Amino acid sequence: MAVEGYDKHAYEPFAVTVDLAVLTLRRNALHVLLVERGQEPFAGRWALPGGFVLPDESAETAARRELAEETGLDDVPGVPGVPGVPGVPGVSGLHLEQLRTYSEPGRDPRMRVVSVAFAALLPDAPEPHGGGDAAQARWLPYDGVGPLAFDHDRILADAHERIGAKLEYTCLATAFCPPEFTLGELQQVYETVWGTGLDRPNFRRKVLATPGFVEPVPGAARLTGGRGKPAALYRAGTATALHPPLLRPSREGRPA
Repeated sequence: MAVEGYDKHAYEPFAVTVDLAVLTLRRNALHVLLVERGQEPFAGRWALPGGFVLPDESAETAARRELAEETGLDDVPGVPGVPGVPGVPGVSGLHLEQLRTYSEPGRDPRMRVVSVAFAALLPDAPEPHGGGDAAQARWLPYDGVGPLAFDHDRILADAHERIGAKLEYTCLATAFCPPEFTLGELQQVYETVWGTGLDRPNFRRKVLATPGFVEPVPGAARLTGGRGKPAALYRAGTATALHPPLLRPSREGRPA
């Protein structure tokens, strides 16, 4: 509906895009979903999947559409719901979280473009395939990524930090373990995402002292290849948030 006296041409037009930083664990290493750009600008460079928001869709709708079009990830396994991380309908089981808005002038050489970025951590990720304006799509090791097109290095770093914080305050880490797992396997998730080693006895003590985080599987144990006794098995508990939080070690190497 037109508003009387308002001139929509009074301001220079700009575009809105979505960018998706999707992380997963593969072979005990953190991987990020990237697409090779098939068109200019930055043709041939790796970038986060994403694209322009169409006039008749929301940013959330555009995010799941772009994810399906450029990577084929339109049917992925489920992730238990976590408060504050709403599921995005239409991409089965993929939980996306709006990260922030990136609006620096000149971030896109084509025109003024504002991007709404999303972050996600996805377990058991299938192999993607390129589509749309993406020449190909791949899971690449996080530590070997860069430089990416546009300002996607900054977006990816911000998403990694956000996901790391989610593991501090939610039970999301259990989604990346088998249905029955050892505390060593759970610790591996934290160490992989956080990129730092953790003290095993201290980690075990904190996990078992957090109500509802994990629960033991009665009578079950798994050989771990060591010389000690088999490790007890656990499964995800009923909690969704961690009280108290399981904080990352500080940059000085001391508990935060």
